[in-house]
Amino acid sequence: MGVAGRWSWITGASEERHQRVVKRHSESQPPVPQDVLWRVFGYREFRSQQEEIIGHVMAGADAIVLMPTGGGKSLCYQIPALLRPGTGVVVSPLISLMKDQVDGLRAAGVAAATLNSSLPPAEARQVLTALQRGEVDLLYVSPERLMLDGFLERLDVTPLALVAIDEAHCVSQWGHDFRPEYARLGQLRERFPHVPFLALTATADEHTRRDIGTQLGLSQARLFATGFDRPNIRYLVAEKRTPSAQLKGFLRRHPGEAGIVYCLSRRRVEEVAAGLRAGGLNAGHYHAGMEATERSLVQERFQRDELQVIVATVAFGLGIDKSNVRFVVHYDLPKSPEAYYQETGRAGRDGLPAEALLLFGWGDVATARALIQAGGNQEQVRIELHKLNAMVGIAQSATCRRRSLLGYFGEVLQEDCGNCDVCLDPPQTYDATVQAQKALSCVYRLGQGFGASHVVDVLRGARTERIRARGHDELSTYGVGAETGREEWMSVMRQLIHRGYLHQDVGNYSVVRLTSAARRVLRGEETVMLARPRFQPLPPSPAATADPAAGGRPAAQGACGGGTGEQQLFNRLRALRRRLAEEAGVPAYVIFSDATLWEMAARRPANAEELLQINGVGAKKLERYADVFLAELRL
Repeated sequence: MGVAGRWSWITGASEERHQRVVKRHSESQPPVPQDVLWRVFGYREFRSQQEEIIGHVMAGADAIVLMPTGGGKSLCYQIPALLRPGTGVVVSPLISLMKDQVDGLRAAGVAAATLNSSLPPAEARQVLTALQRGEVDLLYVSPERLMLDGFLERLDVTPLALVAIDEAHCVSQWGHDFRPEYARLGQLRERFPHVPFLALTATADEHTRRDIGTQLGLSQARLFATGFDRPNIRYLVAEKRTPSAQLKGFLRRHPGEAGIVYCLSRRRVEEVAAGLRAGGLNAGHYHAGMEATERSLVQERFQRDELQVIVATVAFGLGIDKSNVRFVVHYDLPKSPEAYYQETGRAGRDGLPAEALLLFGWGDVATARALIQAGGNQEQVRIELHKLNAMVGIAQSATCRRRSLLGYFGEVLQEDCGNCDVCLDPPQTYDATVQAQKALSCVYRLGQGFGASHVVDVLRGARTERIRARGHDELSTYGVGAETGREEWMSVMRQLIHRGYLHQDVGNYSVVRLTSAARRVLRGEETVMLARPRFQPLPPSPAATADPAAGGRPAAQGACGGGTGEQQLFNRLRALRRRLAEEAGVPAYVIFSDATLWEMAARRPANAEELLQINGVGAKKLERYADVFLAELRL
């Protein structure tokens, strides 16, 4: 479909009805990304680097995009696909993810379709016919279907606007969700040399990023990294003592709100879900051992707000586009920081406040380690054990939780976040400058070629065969920290890593190396204050975390003031949205997100022109929903 024709198709019906609201574009003034952002998706401004990425792809160049969950990755390929001639092909790993994306695009008036094994043959033929006629702007396809010879030959004669590979970390063995079928996608770059390619992910450390470029033939692609921080998520870690009681106590902080509870095993999933249901909570469970139809039904009920809580293994959630998840609980320890980051990132996708609670117990560490060691690929086992150790380090961190997590991905925060359990209830601190100097000096004298555990052994004067064989008992730093216990030294090492004085190379046996910041400490030019480690059964509930009178809506960082009248109006708008969603057979957030409803409740638009100024209200949705929502707003 040509650009002019596509633009007419997208905006035509809305312009006829709202000529006074939406400006017409003449043929001499073709649409630009800002127009599409507003008219189609209903947003007034781009987020960090979105506009730059879109312009880069519009020019026909390749890109690797690292952007946090909820940061707007999809728009980086959706808008260029609408503006460039041809069809945008989006490779997606899960059928549920494709359906969510396509439902949302169709609601915004975009000609989107999906092609995967769930489609009946007749419907699949209709999609292929539409593709051949140039009537599809965005086609979502699974990697298995895409790489079929017959389908690739069809694409050979189809004008392509771009190829976007979502969840691109799946291509790398360093990624936490490695999928062998993704490895074949590297053939596409050679087959379609003049088509711009994008690889997008929310979770990729340095090694994964390099591997994505190598595996997909995008080594020369420009890297756009917008940062990993999700400031609206409050990170909490508690010592795992009575997990069932701890979970129920936490859920009382989120009455009536949607959330996900992750467990390590299928049996644990069913037990926890049964316990929540016995307590009167509307909870479902989800794991790979269930029938596909049953899993699909549970997921659909959760997306449509018919279930408040889903208890699940990691089989649930990849790419889930539900925007109003207010909390994620890890009942058991995740096996990697990437998994933890991605799973917690399913909370607060609408930008409103959310919480992520991790219950940490050493029994979970042993279980996770045993599961990893049962794998047959020794190199993969080595990688996953290093990642598990990094996850334990984050859980045990006595410094700002967000600094610890982001530091793993190579992002250094200059200040504590103020929105995690450590910042909200700070541990006791002490002057650890001398300890830091000893540790950093030891790393240096070891040639910056060993892991934190070996550094601690040298500091404590341990008599291990490894130390004797390498002559490390002859170093000047051998035994200089013998008076300090091993766990305290390990805490010091973790904090030095989290604070940016040491860099831990997870891809190289987790060896630690000095950073430039370490020089100031070694020279005595900087004082190092560290925290004494401590755990507590459940982080305290800050007064501003949730307002029970507001149905559990977080009040401290909310999108609007949250007064009683405003809350009541939001509840009415939410009930209206649910009714419309049920009639249309789509999840409620496809109509409007919670953030959009809160903005409506706060600003109370009185007419179509004012309603169009609300973020999330585009031209097509204005056409469909203006009358009914304005009527509710006038009550």
